[in-house]
Amino acid sequence: MTRPSNPQFNQGTRSEIGHGVDRPYRGRFAPSPTGPLHLGSLATALGSWLDARAHGGTWLVRIEDVDTPRSVPGADRLILDQLQACGLEWDEAPVWQSQQTTHYQNALEQLITIDRIYGCQCSRKQIEEALQKEGVSIAANQELIYPRTCHDRKLPIQNHALRIRLPHECQISFTDRDLGKQTQDINTQVGDFVLRRADGLFTYQLAVVVDDHLQGITHIVRGEDLLSNTSRQIYLQQCLGYQTPSYLHLPLVTNDAGEKLSKQTKATAVDITRTESIRESLCRAANHLGLQNDPISGSITQWLNLKVQEWQERHFM
Repeated sequence: MTRPSNPQFNQGTRSEIGHGVDRPYRGRFAPSPTGPLHLGSLATALGSWLDARAHGGTWLVRIEDVDTPRSVPGADRLILDQLQACGLEWDEAPVWQSQQTTHYQNALEQLITIDRIYGCQCSRKQIEEALQKEGVSIAANQELIYPRTCHDRKLPIQNHALRIRLPHECQISFTDRDLGKQTQDINTQVGDFVLRRADGLFTYQLAVVVDDHLQGITHIVRGEDLLSNTSRQIYLQQCLGYQTPSYLHLPLVTNDAGEKLSKQTKATAVDITRTESIRESLCRAANHLGLQNDPISGSITQWLNLKVQEWQERHFM
């Protein structure tokens, strides 16, 4: 992995990250407890588990509940029950992000020390208005490229959202194990992004980077909907002096309307009350990952072992 020698990146950042990792494999599945697992999240969990087992590695589960207002009470325990019912056993005790906030604050303080953080008082509406004045058309639910309105205002860090101060040139490239080379100019495609919200909650971008570092994650296997976050996370890894994992983004499961399965699109939960439902869900998830669409004739454990062998033969080794 290529790293700039200056942690502040005053001259800009151009990085290209490969996918070779020379540490013992440690992977993870990191669901948000906004509802139970559905076919889409099960496919991601299965792909992550198979990749870890195919590499003889360690597989962890992390509950990403840093956005506490969105968490549904009991969803975390239900997700763990669903994983176990599907034979996807983890190797270390699960971790909850809501119990990790001290680590996120420490990372934030590190970034403050090197002058990479500034306060921001802009609402989404104000950002939209600023972009519209610049002639930028905005689609519904579009991620807004921050126009650096508060960049030079020197607002106090307390009681404001905290954004990372990007260098003038910040282009990140990395190689996805399936999709190949990916490149993003974070300035022009994202802008200075938020690490802690005005209400004091840490954002996913910071939390996931710190957690992956603390857990020694070497390989990240997740849904393709998170692909656009990867360059931001690699940049944060570089700022904090962390190693960059290997990335593999899996195709999304969609409904008949072409929408990603989610709570918002009323995706059906994986039913673990009936053995046949569990087997059917696992087979559908495996088929979505490009594995053979064969029924589970013996035990789930035996079937999973066959899928590990198939993954080794056909997938990203």
